[in-house]
Amino acid sequence: MASNPDFVQYIVDQCSGAGEITAKKMFGDYCIYCNGKPFALVCDNGFYVKTTEAGRRLLRAVDLRPPYDGAKPHFYIEDVDDHDYLSTLTKATCAELPAPKPKATKKSHTVGKTAI
Repeated sequence: MASNPDFVQYIVDQCSGAGEITAKKMFGDYCIYCNGKPFALVCDNGFYVKTTEAGRRLLRAVDLRPPYDGAKPHFYIEDVDDHDYLSTLTKATCAELPAPKPKATKKSHTVGKTAI
């Protein structure tokens, strides 16, 4: 079951006090970014935040669940209605996560004198 775009936008708005929050659709669900750093997923209308010690200290309840089959457990956030709480959790989580790896540049392959 894919996530509802309205719910995804609600999560983006609720976390917005932490910085520039964006969502990117991936396989019917969404990856959530703060200032370009991926920190959470929205899967089947559930909000899942990557695990960090800083995040664990801020959680009201620690509930670890995989956002999809085969995924590593994330913090499942049930209370998504508190803007200040989600913004604070987002800031703390992102401060502890590594910077995203730079994307590799695409190189063209040549065969003889023809680029493919």
